[in-house]
Amino acid sequence: MSAALEQIILEKGSSFSIGIFQDNLEKSTWHYHNYYEISFITEGTGKRIVADSIEEFHPGDLIFIGGKLPHVWIADKESTTPSGRTLESVYLQFTSNVLPPELLELPEFAGVKRALKLSERGIKITGDTLNKVSEIMLQLPYLKNFERIINFYSLMEIIGNSDSQELLTSEEYLKKRFTTTNKRINTIHEYLMNHYKEDIDLGKISDLVNMAKGSLCRFFKGNMGMTIFEYLNKIKIEYACKLLMDQDLSILDVSLDSGFNNLSHFNKQFRKVSGLTPTAYRKLFTDLT
Repeated sequence: MSAALEQIILEKGSSFSIGIFQDNLEKSTWHYHNYYEISFITEGTGKRIVADSIEEFHPGDLIFIGGKLPHVWIADKESTTPSGRTLESVYLQFTSNVLPPELLELPEFAGVKRALKLSERGIKITGDTLNKVSEIMLQLPYLKNFERIINFYSLMEIIGNSDSQELLTSEEYLKKRFTTTNKRINTIHEYLMNHYKEDIDLGKISDLVNMAKGSLCRFFKGNMGMTIFEYLNKIKIEYACKLLMDQDLSILDVSLDSGFNNLSHFNKQFRKVSGLTPTAYRKLFTDLT
């Protein structure tokens, strides 16, 4: 989910937060974050992209995504729901603070540890596990602190001890995905991933990493082999490649959703990064499927 969505927080603590995302803007952005997220779709239909997975989503879908897995829910613009919203989901977000390594090494937490491992590839929870987990999620906001954390652990154990799930992301993606031990590069990458639709201000990035603009540009190119704006275009084009798999989206729609305001510029940058035009890339993908 993205910051563009209306966010109604029901409960938020230092360990995890629970709430509802409501999308009335017909807009979602490709993004990622460092925390874990469980999303239960209550209204809306459309396309769900998690890393290199693209599937339809429907009410009743329950998805568990680990940290740093880029994702987006794209609601059908023509879909109608009782509330008139294009997308609504109940979410649960938490950090590793609530599940420290010492706790996960206890034999009683073997199921919880497996659930976290599964989330690295993103999973769609199905079957009876879906019913059990969604029921607990809907109760969590109304429980007191200690009762809430105990039920959260139960929820995680149910997921980890179940085989009722579908893995979303391929093993190949995990091997190739962006990783770095350089905190500044990671900060820049995260900022670009979450703000690719905006006009990127080098001054803001400079402030984030405590570097002068000139030093920032030299530092980034020295580490990544390309400028910040070349890297930004790479992020946009990688997302566009996923959107092009959806035959219902026009090339113009893909251009706009990928953060390009000019179709001609999009075509030029797409060819520069991929070696193909968007139309040729779509045809190549269609021929392979």
